[in-house]
Amino acid sequence: MSNTDNIFGRSLSFPLQVGADGRLVWSEGEENIRESIIVILKTEPGERIALPNFGAGLSRFLFEPNNAATYAQIEQAIIGALARWEQRIQVESVDIVTDPADLSAALATITYRLVATNSRERIGVAIPLGASQ
Repeated sequence: MSNTDNIFGRSLSFPLQVGADGRLVWSEGEENIRESIIVILKTEPGERIALPNFGAGLSRFLFEPNNAATYAQIEQAIIGALARWEQRIQVESVDIVTDPADLSAALATITYRLVATNSRERIGVAIPLGASQ
């Protein structure tokens, strides 16, 4: 494990994996943060008993129109959830566009800085929506 992995933490990999030795695989470093972001964005409030407010709640946009007004709401949901639940990063921007391969989905690209090292990272996530309008 490198020095930077220590400052970012370590947890079970997501999705959960079993290694060749039969043990659970651990996630470390920047990969651990990327996995944490995906977990936050794909979790709905109420899914976790011990943390009922955990998650971004993006599925609430499932039947919303695929337009700029919905994108603004998604952006706020992403920024708020990541600010609350992933303190190892600082979100710089959230860019949302219609998925060219699926007009009933949006693609969110999140640009963030790692607080511990100030390095810039980017991650994308697809968000199912309603029909384009």
